[in-house]
Amino acid sequence: MNIAVIRFSSLGDVALTSPVVSSILNKNKEVNIWLVTNPNFMPLFEKNDRLHFINTDLNKKHKGVFGLQKLVVDITNETKIDVVVDLHDVLRTKLLRFFFKLKGVKTITFNKGRKEKKKLLTGKIPFQPLTHITKRYSKAFASIVKDYSINKEFKLLNTINPPIQLDMHTSTIGIAPYAAHKSKEWGNEKIDKLIKSLSNKNILLLGGKNEIKELESIEKKHKHCKSIAGKYNLGEELSIIANLSLIICMDSANMHLASLTQTPVISIWGPTHHYLGFGPLNDTGNIVEIPKEKMPCRPCSIYGKIKSNDQKECAKKSMEKITVQQVLDKVDQIINAH
Repeated sequence: MNIAVIRFSSLGDVALTSPVVSSILNKNKEVNIWLVTNPNFMPLFEKNDRLHFINTDLNKKHKGVFGLQKLVVDITNETKIDVVVDLHDVLRTKLLRFFFKLKGVKTITFNKGRKEKKKLLTGKIPFQPLTHITKRYSKAFASIVKDYSINKEFKLLNTINPPIQLDMHTSTIGIAPYAAHKSKEWGNEKIDKLIKSLSNKNILLLGGKNEIKELESIEKKHKHCKSIAGKYNLGEELSIIANLSLIICMDSANMHLASLTQTPVISIWGPTHHYLGFGPLNDTGNIVEIPKEKMPCRPCSIYGKIKSNDQKECAKKSMEKITVQQVLDKVDQIINAH
């Protein structure tokens, strides 16, 4: 069976499809998966002879309605697709599904749980964990494969050697201070205090290309601190993350990258909440946050987008109230446990 799986967009969201795709392939030997995504995301997935990548260029070759139509033509000309699974469900992928249907190909869309998330956010349902996004992804395959369960012990086996040598005698901690939405960031002042408090550790700063200057500015303040942002490709970054003692991050892509390599993750949460289904795969016990009992306004956003003054105030306070000591306590717990 040939399955085309569609998932565009952010690095973190695509990373969360990795354990799902790996489990489907490992537990269903008759399945071939054709992944329709940004080819730069290839290092996020385990190598498998039955996993193929569709070279997708949404900025040029496959841009717009006609570009998406051409993408479907290219895919169906290359191989016989039996079913399409949409793990994104946005306008772009809706169009792709439409074009596949015109070709007579069955399509399946995963359930985002939009209504549940809004009800949890507004207090219309009890405040308890919703289905994790990885389980929502996997359920989309329920009608087409024998076993769609996720391997709980999943670990991305990265064969690339780290491009930098880590000091084996001193713990090396990764810190990713930024996120796609500013509301989810702890702030440079707290990050600066945290780094100073970890002066007996090696610190690597992680982030995207648009954060290079800010991270280099932090690096200049601390001798035990080095930024790797923009210096390595995704595969190399994953190999570095895999060799860290732990990583400290916001509700961001780096949290999910670390989860893929089973590197311990301390994640800091403010306006968003892991109950909405986007929490770390393994380290929910290492989440640092102000409990809802102490701050009833949390969560005030599903993804971190802030629209009202009330949301802005809640987001600000929810991050400000998290202390450096709370994070340091988690660091000690993890390092002492190893």
